Amino acid sequence: MSRFETRRGNLRKLVRKEGAEALLVTNFTNVTYLTGFTGDDSYLLVGPKDTILISDPRYTTQLEEECPDVTHHIRPPGRSMLDGVAEAVAAAKVSKLAIEADSMSVALYGQIISKLSRASLMQAAGLVEELRVVKDKQEIEEICLAARYAEKALAILRATLRAEKTEKEVAADLEHQLRLLGANGCSFPPIIAVGARAALPHARPTEQKIGAADFVLVDWGATARQYKSDLTRVLVTGKISPKLERVYNVVLEAQERAIAAVRPGMTGREVDAVARGVIKDAGFGKQFGHGLGHGLGLDIHEAPRLAAAAEQVLKPGMVVTVEPGIYLPGWGGVRIEDDILITKDGCEVLTNVPKKLEECVVV
Repeated sequence: MSRFETRRGNLRKLVRKEGAEALLVTNFTNVTYLTGFTGDDSYLLVGPKDTILISDPRYTTQLEEECPDVTHHIRPPGRSMLDGVAEAVAAAKVSKLAIEADSMSVALYGQIISKLSRASLMQAAGLVEELRVVKDKQEIEEICLAARYAEKALAILRATLRAEKTEKEVAADLEHQLRLLGANGCSFPPIIAVGARAALPHARPTEQKIGAADFVLVDWGATARQYKSDLTRVLVTGKISPKLERVYNVVLEAQERAIAAVRPGMTGREVDAVARGVIKDAGFGKQFGHGLGHGLGLDIHEAPRLAAAAEQVLKPGMVVTVEPGIYLPGWGGVRIEDDILITKDGCEVLTNVPKKLEECVVV
């Protein structure tokens, strides 16, 4: 049995608990998770016995190659996706259909109701995501591969970093190197933020030159076989000022203490509190305005969360980021981020990029 068949079997159990016979999967990432199909514009009907992937002629060959173990319903030109859904539901003889309420617009929901007048619809949320939150061995291997690509790309970037380059140019260089190394590309648009711009947690690269300040924040990641990595480092391009040293070391201590505390049974809130307490005690509590971390896998942001209101309990097999930060408008910001696997008795750091301040100096 393939891992995709196992996932669909586990999903069927959740669907039955909801009181439905089948689930219509409209989130394209969830379709990938359940079938291995890497295209888009396709829905999946997971019925009591049958699995029907509803797509169009563009993907006929790709579907045969990537997911031969499911039924393919190829809608012809002139037939809408919803026509295909109605035909698949009728073929599977489904009378009680669950839909992914958290990934469907109100308009689409209304259209489905009008098309499926003979089937009763019920809203379900997070069923596939509940399965995705704990990674299997192959998923973890692919996240680790994405981490290796990201690490190698940063090493090359450090060796080629020049004061006259702009943030935009560095971001382009980083993505180019990731692709040359074999990655699918970046897992998200890289954040390259020089000096004061590093106070923006989601800064977009600009024409600002690297040499305009003594440090630059780099937040980047790679995609490998659909799975993501996510890291952040501060590179020192000039002198280490006393202020940078103080802020950086507080953030580093917060991250290291949070990672050391992580273990199964903790909630995301409890892990967040460890790092947040270090930063608050150092006098920077108001300057740490985001959650400590998030899950990652097929999406760059997925469950679980590490945040002040996150009550989900951590389990072995979950992969999360740990990324505390301090942001001081007009001066800059420091964020340090690594990817962490929750294990049976603690955690394992999956990323390996030097992060002691003296190791971050670009010579």
